[in-house]
Amino acid sequence: MMMPVVVSAVELMKWERIPLQIPLNVGQERIVFVDKNVRVGFPPTLNGKLRVQSSGGAVYLSASEAFPVTRLQLQNKANGEIILLDVSAAPGKSIREPVQLVYDGEVSSASTSDKTRISGNEQTAVISERRKPAKLNTPLPVVLTRYAAQSLYGPLRTVEPVVGITNTALKLPSRLTTLYPSEPVEVSPLAGWSLNGYSVIALLVRNTATVNVILNPRMLQGEFISAAFQHPWLGNAGTPEDTTVLYLVVQGRPEGAFRSEPMTETDKTHQTRGAPK
Repeated sequence: MMMPVVVSAVELMKWERIPLQIPLNVGQERIVFVDKNVRVGFPPTLNGKLRVQSSGGAVYLSASEAFPVTRLQLQNKANGEIILLDVSAAPGKSIREPVQLVYDGEVSSASTSDKTRISGNEQTAVISERRKPAKLNTPLPVVLTRYAAQSLYGPLRTVEPVVGITNTALKLPSRLTTLYPSEPVEVSPLAGWSLNGYSVIALLVRNTATVNVILNPRMLQGEFISAAFQHPWLGNAGTPEDTTVLYLVVQGRPEGAFRSEPMTETDKTHQTRGAPK
């Protein structure tokens, strides 16, 4: 039986001004990649229960005992913008994946000038600091995954530039049947990007069954550095929720990371015709 080979996974969470749920396991550190230099505020009730460290755009959370949902406030040191996390802790043995925050646009503090539209529903916000080229002060798999997610899901102007990243031609089958054989899903290549010898591959994942599918990156078959689904589950086939995107980070050429696809009847026929008599 083939075992999945996934070194790590990243859980993507989109900040849309709704507090993000961050569950913790007691005694297990969890990282939230904010990609902003923030200070963390939390209530006195968490003193002695939660250790918080912030460095290089990442927030490290470690609970020493269980506690109910409690709100943390992350404040951008550059412009005062606020991001809210609802954190809770409970005993648990499962691995809590790092969280990567994804932004639709700038999240900024209110002002009376320099306003710009950030969505199609007439909302406006202030851009108080111009977006600068992204620096690789976070792990490369996170940088690649974030870039791919922004490229596919966000407006073009919100994509953070990454110096040296290039589009990658994917020499993959139109259907990948060996990647996630444990679930009734159809997987197709979408796009790829490369940087410093690594590539991120975006794949379309569609549910073909009439039941919901809980997505587990640890059940993927192949040689991957990291894996992250845009959404944690798929709805029934035929519903708007039946499709999501999977981001795989690999080292070297993308096609070398996947299991070989089984031969089709057409392939077998061509092989037979081409064999020497």
